[in-house]
Amino acid sequence: MIKASDFGNDFSWGVAVAAAQIEGAAELYGKGLSIWDTFSKRSGKIKKGHLLQVTCDFYHRYQEDIALVKNLGFDVFRFSISWPRILPFGQGQVNHEGVRFYHDVIDACLLNGLIPYVTLYHWDLPEALEEEGGWTAYAVNHAFNEFVSLCAREYGDKVKNWIVLNEPFGFTSLGYMLGVHAPGKTGLTNFFSAVHHTAIAQADGGRILRAEVSGANIGTSFSCSEIIPYTQSESDLTAAKRVDCLMNRLFIEPALGMGYPGADWEVMEKFSIQHSTWRHTERLTFDFDFIGLQNYFPLTIKYNAFIPVVQAWEVKAKNRKKPHTAMGWEVNAGSFYNIIKQFAAYPNIKKLMITENGAAYQDKITDSGIHDADRITYFKLYLSALLKAKNEGLNISGYMAWTLMDNFEWAEGFNARFGLVHNDFKTQKRTVKDSGNWFREFLKS
Repeated sequence: MIKASDFGNDFSWGVAVAAAQIEGAAELYGKGLSIWDTFSKRSGKIKKGHLLQVTCDFYHRYQEDIALVKNLGFDVFRFSISWPRILPFGQGQVNHEGVRFYHDVIDACLLNGLIPYVTLYHWDLPEALEEEGGWTAYAVNHAFNEFVSLCAREYGDKVKNWIVLNEPFGFTSLGYMLGVHAPGKTGLTNFFSAVHHTAIAQADGGRILRAEVSGANIGTSFSCSEIIPYTQSESDLTAAKRVDCLMNRLFIEPALGMGYPGADWEVMEKFSIQHSTWRHTERLTFDFDFIGLQNYFPLTIKYNAFIPVVQAWEVKAKNRKKPHTAMGWEVNAGSFYNIIKQFAAYPNIKKLMITENGAAYQDKITDSGIHDADRITYFKLYLSALLKAKNEGLNISGYMAWTLMDNFEWAEGFNARFGLVHNDFKTQKRTVKDSGNWFREFLKS
């Protein structure tokens, strides 16, 4: 039986949340609109038309929620700072009420003996900046640097652990190429512009934190998936290589000073050459103290000539008769182990941390509690795989479960439930699920 003590005394255990997904108070107390506030109001963009107005009302309930994190036995609370809450227009005018709110959240963490890990950008770009082009416009970098500087100066004496970006490939691909997430833009031109400005922001943010915060532990976090070719045919292998280039290599390699990956692929080679001058490469590079990995599923990829550019198609877990979550994501702990090994193979990565991992299931609600046996099984499998990697000598410093409580799960609205704690969105009543109770016992072991 796996135990928390197997990971060592200096291993960090936490839960991760994000401002837009839990805070509510979306248009209150001086906060500006974010791209998600705007996007969620567009018809058909969010399942069942769910909005961010209230979500989990963390803004008003942060003290009880942070006490809950402590009660479950965790020692780290990872949360994000809403850019438009402290800079309503993205730059310039500061909203002091918003600034004070995050001081209160940080103080509540410290009071409860929790280590705050602060994510600077977790997808809620100020709408005012999006109106000027958002991540597709070079001007966003100047605004981002102002935001990071403000956070570093305000909170740097109390917060030493920082994550610059959350899943850059996630928000650039879903928001600026496929259009299924905010701000809903599409096309390769938008995507590649957003990628470049985001990669600059990733390194700039690290440099600002290094200069402003003494003793800072600085990371950034990547969504990652092992990419498995459907067959060993040359066309499937090539398709898988292209998807790996985008999903796993696109942001880590520039940060490590390797430039953008070309991957024997004309589209990427052109983009890579465009930004291969010394001036570009140096600005994209930052020596992070740790790299956060966020893994939920592997992808099995098949060649498909009808898909533009990437010519690749996912073969769903359900169609391959593989175990999967309520969102159709394949459950595969061996693949989790493989992707950790893939990232650990980069010689310049000092330390890895699992900054998100979890699963959405249909919980069984009864008078005796909220039962989610599948989620408990999931965590047991994935933590066993993590321990295997750690025991092989990989420098893995912590694990954060996604997520504390059921929340606004982007385009899924309130339908996809990932929480260790059940939230009734009508009453805001929190109920610890069986998985939350399992974690509490596990963390004592």
